[in-house]
Amino acid sequence: MRKSILLLVLMASMLRAQEMPAELEQLLVTLRNDKSGQLTQFAEVMLGKDGGNKLFYFPTKDQPATPKIYGRAFTDVTFRAADGISLHGWLIPADQEVKSKGVVVFSHGNAGSVGHHLGFIDWMVDAGYDVLLYDYRGFGKSAGTPSREGLIKDVEAAFSFVAQRKDLAGRGVFSFGHSLGGAKSIVALSRTRVPNLRGVITDGTFASYEGMATVLAGDFGKNLVSDELAPKDYVARLPAPLLIVHGTADEVVPIAQGKQLFAAAVPRKTFYEVKDGGHGNSLARNGGEYREKVLEWMAQFR
Repeated sequence: MRKSILLLVLMASMLRAQEMPAELEQLLVTLRNDKSGQLTQFAEVMLGKDGGNKLFYFPTKDQPATPKIYGRAFTDVTFRAADGISLHGWLIPADQEVKSKGVVVFSHGNAGSVGHHLGFIDWMVDAGYDVLLYDYRGFGKSAGTPSREGLIKDVEAAFSFVAQRKDLAGRGVFSFGHSLGGAKSIVALSRTRVPNLRGVITDGTFASYEGMATVLAGDFGKNLVSDELAPKDYVARLPAPLLIVHGTADEVVPIAQGKQLFAAAVPRKTFYEVKDGGHGNSLARNGGEYREKVLEWMAQFR
């Protein structure tokens, strides 16, 4: 029972303040101000050392929509990660009226299943890109259980799948990751060679797991996670140009996290601030400027 209450509290720390009951908000303030460390010790007993790592994942097994909702032709695909986990995805061909400009591998954020994230990527099909989007292990129709290393293996598997498709052979490949998807993609692409990789795009991605835990729950949160495989420690190793997109009003991942990630990257990097953009609505801001800026950046490297 106590463990369930603790999990509820930690998950609630991911909510926007205006969505949180006043009593729970006050409890989180107490946790953040835990100077004695006693609450952290209690949490470690309940969750285990670095047990807060698992609270970065909120998978669901539903399928609220498919690309058909946008009138898209698509293919259900399955492929395996290096450790044998079976993964499910959708391959959407570029708009037939536009010659394919390349392939985009989309890695979604930390909640739901792939069907919840179609709005983040459908516009790239209109722009002439073939798109692979997929569920990590434990999400949607994919097998397994989420873990930090496991999800990075899933990203690697998605790019390996694209590289082995004869119908996609020879095309330039771009990575596009939202939030957690960007963090996983940076690490995966820094350690695995991807043929024809032309660019890496992140949107609302954090630099550090410890940094995010601190934002959400102060030292209480920081002490429950590890910073192993943090994107800030790998971003300088990326073999392709990097575009970091971040909303100035991101209520989940503060823009300071995006700027920290940018500072750790090497040249061939670009930072695009979306004025008033939140964590999930930057695409809709400023009359579609987001799409225009991203597509212009991609066109440089096709």
